[in-house]
Amino acid sequence: MRILLDTHLILWWLAENPSLSPQALALIRDPENTIFFSAVSLWEIWLKLSLGKLRLPSEFESKLAAESFEHLPLTAAHTRQIALLPWRHRDPFDRMLVAQALAEKLTLLTADENVAQYGDFVRLVR
Repeated sequence: MRILLDTHLILWWLAENPSLSPQALALIRDPENTIFFSAVSLWEIWLKLSLGKLRLPSEFESKLAAESFEHLPLTAAHTRQIALLPWRHRDPFDRMLVAQALAEKLTLLTADENVAQYGDFVRLVR
């Protein structure tokens, strides 16, 4: 399975946060799965950090780089996909992750029920 992680799952994974469900842990750890993180998530993380809405450990970047995750850049095709999405969720970062997952035929892994409303390609893990 090809899985795109929602931003909060990336943060929970790197922090070994107990909020990460056993189901999410199993999917991320499964060597048969290819795990992606998006440039959109990094944009969201750095924005929230700059606004004082998020704290990151000093080793955040090195921990992320040490993972075997694939990087998913933001492309023009991804941005075009967002115009086709219904307005089930208003968070622009989440909407862009949904658009990327659709465009790239990825399973979007999230703990956010609002994001899960977009369809079968979104997997809710709680």
